[in-house]
Amino acid sequence: MDHQKIINILEQELVIALGCTEPVAIALATATAKKYIHSPVTGIQVKVSGNILKNAKAVGIPGMKSTGIDFAAAIGFIAGNPDKKLEVLENITISEEELALQLLQKGLITVSIADSPKKLYIEIIATSDHERVKVVIADNHTNITLIESNGKDVFKGGCEHIGILSDPDLLTGLTIAEIFEFIKTVNLEELHLVKQSIELNKAIGLEGLTNSYGLEVGKTIKENIAKGYLSDDLATSAMSLAAAGSDARMAGSILPVMANTGSGNQGIAVTLPVVAVAEKLKADQETMIRAVALSHLLTIHIKSKFGRLSALCGVTAAGMGASGGIAFLLGGELFEIEAAVQNTIGNVTGMICDGAKAGCAMKVSTCSNVAVQSALLAMNQKKIQSTDGFIHNNVEKSIESFCKLGNQGTLQTDQLILELMLEEKE
Repeated sequence: MDHQKIINILEQELVIALGCTEPVAIALATATAKKYIHSPVTGIQVKVSGNILKNAKAVGIPGMKSTGIDFAAAIGFIAGNPDKKLEVLENITISEEELALQLLQKGLITVSIADSPKKLYIEIIATSDHERVKVVIADNHTNITLIESNGKDVFKGGCEHIGILSDPDLLTGLTIAEIFEFIKTVNLEELHLVKQSIELNKAIGLEGLTNSYGLEVGKTIKENIAKGYLSDDLATSAMSLAAAGSDARMAGSILPVMANTGSGNQGIAVTLPVVAVAEKLKADQETMIRAVALSHLLTIHIKSKFGRLSALCGVTAAGMGASGGIAFLLGGELFEIEAAVQNTIGNVTGMICDGAKAGCAMKVSTCSNVAVQSALLAMNQKKIQSTDGFIHNNVEKSIESFCKLGNQGTLQTDQLILELMLEEKE
């Protein structure tokens, strides 16, 4: 594959994001609608796909005490800057939060399930006495496919069925072998986005280790290392830093992260286990950057087949990428990197997604642990064989099986999870 094409993939798929991308996407849609409403709003209808509902229902919003799909819509309408895309909620104030809550108290915002087959679908209809604006986001979190004002199309476009920002034909030709060759030869200056992902994502990881966010998964691991209950090794280092980043992000930290394929939590899970292991091994800066770049690209490669939203947890794919990056840090060549990915596929496949929430940090911790374990097995020339489960000898075939399970084998599971989430809790 052409060297520049892989650089282009990184530039498309590594995007700075502030806040969990599902409520942020809802805020982006309402902020966009606000541009076309020039008199007091009389109502905002929010229609979302089931997967968006799962991931936006309970997760924290940056700098805000309030949560929920209706609040995300309200704060986006009141104070969002649509020009900033996934940073639409940057620099929101407490007074603006109060104004958004007033919209909710007036009963102006309604939320319902959209009648759409798409897994990522957001439809906003905002009205005033004289205006009606409709905004649709589909297939990825910033992909506005329709803006309609008073029945007339203001904008109609966007890519349908893309599932990922990069050209699908380009991604189809990508292999782990080509990614590995690229990682070994690319000029370090061309990996500036990867370096930035390390800086941004480590900052939120340290934030989660220092302060109280969510379930404090990462912080608790660190504290138990200090107590002697857990050993201070590669796995616990990876688990602690990565989970802490997720703790902070899921609880609404105002720090931005570098997302991977549309997911900030996935960006954390791709980056921080590799960073933690690199620091534990005292790897030099260049080796760390190359290892993190490998982790990013492996995850992009897998997610290009897996899709953005599934009944399976996307952090599992991040764990697969991280395992390859960790194997690289340990001196692994192509065999060991492919074996690490293979071992991770055979371990974490089946972890379900039941929405974005504080508990996601536990899943990040689990996948980080598995990434280290899988890499260590690979470095000892151990990999799951084709006689086991759905695994193939060819890792690319194993990836295809994993993605087929996520896309085709969990449709009923996805619906059932949504139903269970919407049940009244005792």
